[in-house]
Amino acid sequence: MTTEAPHWFTSSYSDNGGACIEAATNLVPSRGVVPVRDSKDPHGPALIFRSAAFASFTASIKAGTVGAV
Repeated sequence: MTTEAPHWFTSSYSDNGGACIEAATNLVPSRGVVPVRDSKDPHGPALIFRSAAFASFTASIKAGTVGAV
């Protein structure tokens, strides 16, 4: 069994003074998950989201409906 390392990236839209997250979407094909971490703490913990949940979250951000109740 091989261990695939996350390839972290920050959005090109994240030029906001350091309040960013990083995601590693390269794990979707092999594991079905997207780890997310604080870009200011790269050695800290990461949250792990199922790929469908992460896709729904990013679609909500793009639609401007995050936090809308």
